[in-house]
Amino acid sequence: MVKIGMMISDRYEVLDKVGAGGMSDVYRAKDHKLNRFVAIKVLKQEFAENTEFRSKFRMEAQAAAGLMHPNIVNVYDVGEESGFSYIVMELVEGITLKKYIEKKARLSVKEAVSIAIQVGRGIEAAHNNHIIHRDIKPQNIIISKEGKVKVTDFGIAKAATSNTITSNVMGSVHYTSPEQVRGGFSDEKSDIYSLGITLFEMLTGRVPYNGETTVAVAIQHIQEEMPSPRDYVPEIPVSVEQIVLKCTQKSPDRRYQSAPELIEDLKKSLISPDENFVKMDTMDMVGVTRDFTSEDKRRMKQAARHDEYEQDQRSDTEYDRRYEERYEPDGYEENVSRKGSNHKKDQGRKTEKKGSSKNTKTKNGTKNTKSGASLKKNTKSSKKTRKQEGQSGLEMLTTVVVIIAAVIVGVIFIYIVGSAIGLFGARDNDPGNIIGIESQNTSVKQITMPDVLGMSEAKARETLEALNIKVTTDYQNSSEAEGTVFQTSVAAGTGLNSGDAVTIMVSSGTDGIMLPDVSGMTQAEATVLLENEGFSVRVVKENSTEVPKGNVISQDPKGDSRLRRGTEIVLTVSLGTETQEVSMPDLRGMTEETAIATMVELGLDYSTPAEQMFSDDYAEGQVCYQNYSPGITVGSGTKVVYKVSKGPEPAVYNCSYTVQAPSDYVPGTPATLTLFATDTSTALWSVTADSFPQQINISGIDSIPYGTLYITYTVSTTESVTDEAGNVTQQTVTSQKTSEPQNVAFTKVQ
Repeated sequence: MVKIGMMISDRYEVLDKVGAGGMSDVYRAKDHKLNRFVAIKVLKQEFAENTEFRSKFRMEAQAAAGLMHPNIVNVYDVGEESGFSYIVMELVEGITLKKYIEKKARLSVKEAVSIAIQVGRGIEAAHNNHIIHRDIKPQNIIISKEGKVKVTDFGIAKAATSNTITSNVMGSVHYTSPEQVRGGFSDEKSDIYSLGITLFEMLTGRVPYNGETTVAVAIQHIQEEMPSPRDYVPEIPVSVEQIVLKCTQKSPDRRYQSAPELIEDLKKSLISPDENFVKMDTMDMVGVTRDFTSEDKRRMKQAARHDEYEQDQRSDTEYDRRYEERYEPDGYEENVSRKGSNHKKDQGRKTEKKGSSKNTKTKNGTKNTKSGASLKKNTKSSKKTRKQEGQSGLEMLTTVVVIIAAVIVGVIFIYIVGSAIGLFGARDNDPGNIIGIESQNTSVKQITMPDVLGMSEAKARETLEALNIKVTTDYQNSSEAEGTVFQTSVAAGTGLNSGDAVTIMVSSGTDGIMLPDVSGMTQAEATVLLENEGFSVRVVKENSTEVPKGNVISQDPKGDSRLRRGTEIVLTVSLGTETQEVSMPDLRGMTEETAIATMVELGLDYSTPAEQMFSDDYAEGQVCYQNYSPGITVGSGTKVVYKVSKGPEPAVYNCSYTVQAPSDYVPGTPATLTLFATDTSTALWSVTADSFPQQINISGIDSIPYGTLYITYTVSTTESVTDEAGNVTQQTVTSQKTSEPQNVAFTKVQ
């Protein structure tokens, strides 16, 4: 048993207890060998007594110790002492994401996405080392005082999955993937599912599935449709909504296939939050045949090894026990008072199994091994029966699936043939006569604009969006009843294509609508209230010694006045008096995406889209300006203005240059002077002259700062010539010569 002040392995001094979980207790300790503070996680007694669990835990902890990443709580050491097992980990001063969410009710979109990116990076590092976490949840994510996000508990999760289900399952089942609930093989995409549930909770302050028992929650993961986070927080951008829904698809093949894919979309959502760029796989896409990659083969082999190991390790008694724990509600109840009785039952089972397996002696001293042999034979027989039953069930399931598939194919064939001959009422000369029937001449669905005049805004929007029409709202003063549609940008009966946009004009009444006073409310409460009334909201933040952090200090225009719907309301929200000081990063040279992620991680504010400017020092698309110098200390929440390079500014140059004669030029002979644009074959200027110096004067040269000059001229040389008689005479020989290139610098026009 661990006590405060004791030394572990003559190295780690236990200072105090800082936390407890379902499987372990966490202590703050000092490593006297390296003179640093560490966290020591000690397995609880009921797990430490399980030899198989300890062995798996040690192997997984050793594997996790090889992970070194800024977004992972690093494992330093693993060992056993005085009957308990422990791991030594990096000490992170901070709080868990679970407590952080409870403290703030829910997080802003930027903050939630930033945390998800950092968690994704940690998961990516683990997956690259073939380590699956299997228990991603807010309780296993720590936010340090410096704002860094770190994932913890690698190793314990996998060691626990195949050994026991404890009271901590109630906390984990809310984030468990459907394949884990079924007891199937889990891989990288299981962690992505759990991260998607965690992101949902950060955005909404609640988990998507809830119930009185873990069984009820587990069944919802398998059967219930995933709710949209926008059902609870309408202001969540569409891109973030789609990211959550893709992460939490029931089928692993329809989720993000890797952490880098997820991180890429999360980063893009920070820049283009309202763009629907997330690619959702359809059922047809999932069902198509695809080639096996080397990674697919690795996962299949890993799954096979996992199943073989489980089959070898599982006895009849263990099989029955695990069946009860997995499918019986009592095995999932989170009831601390029942821990002791359950533990005793397990001990009883162990004792019974141990006693039955022993050989007994007869009176004549010989061992009676008949019962043992019989037991072994019965065990093999029961295993064989279960295997046959499983094969029979699989064959039956395959037959049912084939029949259903044949029926579906038949129905589709009948529908296509019937549509072609007009059986269902579609006419060739009127492809848009039935809403939702595809035209024979186009792959875009033809629809008819319905009449929504007089409907409420909500009813009109629901009607149009059901037809896949994009809806925008314009609020205007009108004599029509407040909140009703009195005009549309497209008349009723007009033909439209699926996905077209329509604007509906909604009445604000003759005098507008009453603007509520939201002073003193939290930012989230005020935003939801104002947007539900039809106003748009813009938030600015400032420090305040009187108003709590996150609450509205004031609003503009003030409350209790009548305004037209759609009016922008500016909310001034308190930052409180405590602002964390951070060092201003150097954003220059970063891509805009990387710069935004860096600022979000540090809690700095920014605005998009960024202004663009020409820069000779930074390539197009890189940040080239920031209003705070790198390295200075600023408070969290400080608004940073940055600009993105458009590349070098197009410039106009003039050339004024005097050309001197080459040293061996013969005066009076012709010479050709040509000025080329550097690195091209384009001639900017050329002249033939018989005298020097020559003057080059060119104006209005676009974006070319200098050129190259060549001079081609005639030279005369005296050569000795021998005739047929052997006489030697001196003769003058002329030839063409080109001078060495001359670099000519141009003058930039200011």
